[in-house]
Amino acid sequence: MNADPRRIAHLDMDAFYASVELLRYPELRGLPVGVGGRRNQPPTLRSDGSRCFARLRDYQGRGVITTATYEARALGVHSGMGLMKAAKLAPEATLLPADFEAYRHYSRLFKAAVAGIAPKIEDRGIDEIYIDLSDLPDDTGSLAMRLKQAVRQATGLSCSIGVAPNKLLSKICSGLEKPDGLTVLDPVEIPSRIWPLPVRKINGIGPKATDTLAAMGIITIAGLARAEPILLKTHFGLSYAEWMLRAANGVDERPVITRADPKSISRETTFERDLHPRHDRAVLSGVFTALCSRVAQDLMRKGYYCRTVGIKLRYDDFRTLTRDRTLPVPTADPAVIRRAAGECLRHVPLERKLRLLGVRTSTLTSSAAPDTADQSGQRELALGTTGTGANRREAARGN
Repeated sequence: MNADPRRIAHLDMDAFYASVELLRYPELRGLPVGVGGRRNQPPTLRSDGSRCFARLRDYQGRGVITTATYEARALGVHSGMGLMKAAKLAPEATLLPADFEAYRHYSRLFKAAVAGIAPKIEDRGIDEIYIDLSDLPDDTGSLAMRLKQAVRQATGLSCSIGVAPNKLLSKICSGLEKPDGLTVLDPVEIPSRIWPLPVRKINGIGPKATDTLAAMGIITIAGLARAEPILLKTHFGLSYAEWMLRAANGVDERPVITRADPKSISRETTFERDLHPRHDRAVLSGVFTALCSRVAQDLMRKGYYCRTVGIKLRYDDFRTLTRDRTLPVPTADPAVIRRAAGECLRHVPLERKLRLLGVRTSTLTSSAAPDTADQSGQRELALGTTGTGANRREAARGN
């Protein structure tokens, strides 16, 4: 006898940061609003008591859009976009500074509300979670509505929920009826509801893979599901090709993981002006060392050691490149992290100016190897330089 199918929900808060800001500034509801540029000024009060908000057209700097209301998204503004570029698309849109303390507060509120009904939760970030509903007695639709109502009562915010037999499908479904959506998918509906969607809807198929598939004539998930395995293997390698076929056919056996261990700890900064690796070497060196020190402090504060150290660069043409190295033993030593990150830096082109610089640690463990007391003079770093971050993430993602 077959076991009952799993019921996995993906809950995604709707335009989370922007929605939190609209609780504070309800007069902006229905208007295009961008959140970002933490240095820009908060609203000021006019003599009549009304608030005067900054506009995107007035912004000067190197900040990026953290999130945007759906009205701003309709104008082409989206998260990760430079604020100066966003200003060209929506000059009259309101610009609010990011308030991450407020966002973390509301994140804790909505997750606690969900846990009161369905405690098996996998935390995927500040604004999204997976929930295993398989063992709960209520019917799926009623249970999902209870979760939505609990989130709204606790926060005043809306969320979108997708419920499906696995995490991959539930994440696709949560985005189908945004905002304030609810989609429940039966496995027999995969051909009619999932296959017509573009391949980019599968979490783990990024822009580069999407472009490669399009060049092969594969546009929809249905086309990917029917693709010849040998053709995919030729373009993507064996493991990624096999994963793509499973994903397109709705196969995903990953469990909902309730532990809260982070997969990586990183720090990055976007410069106020583009910096040249040689002409601005002293400034970049100081920033680079500070980032390594802050990552090490984060590791120690959270009780972790890392086996992998990486860097992230974004050039002035917005290309992003990453490199990383594997260490012989876990570490949280800032000097060791700085040395490993510096080794990564030697393997990247440094002819163009830099817009962003970041340091990332991963392969985390809560204990260090016995010989880590000698880390300051530890053995040579193991060569573990990898390809660009985009290629590597596309091959590994599936969250």
